[in-house]
Amino acid sequence: MLRVTKLTDYATVVLTVLAARPGEVASASDLAEQSGLESPTVSKLLKPLAQAGLVEGLRGAHGGYRLARAADRITLIEIVEAMEGPLAITECSLHANQCGIATRCGARANWRLINDVVADALRGVTLAQMLQPPAAHSPSTPRPRTLDVQLAR
Repeated sequence: MLRVTKLTDYATVVLTVLAARPGEVASASDLAEQSGLESPTVSKLLKPLAQAGLVEGLRGAHGGYRLARAADRITLIEIVEAMEGPLAITECSLHANQCGIATRCGARANWRLINDVVADALRGVTLAQMLQPPAAHSPSTPRPRTLDVQLAR
């Protein structure tokens, strides 16, 4: 199963708390309280988010954290890669010749294409969009989802 880690999920939650209050500074304990997460977990998240340039820490009596740039300029791929490193659905999606069967593999090109499609989808969603509720739809009507991918032959 393909899924992001809990820490990446929690990082998105913390970032949406900050995004809902643009420009405001929040302490790690405030962020924990508002997100429903434990303070040690929030503190653990803030370090890689700051290293990736997604949040900035401010020292002093009124210090804390805020978004380093507007929420509409932060994409989900940045959050995922801040927490997990470069996106790679398979090992060969990231490292070109690290696989022993790379020269004989018929699936490699397609996995790389799928990796690129997922990365593009994550690049297409901003933190600001994550604040918005999903589009309303009736339970009997499935949400239309399309993915235009042509696999290598």
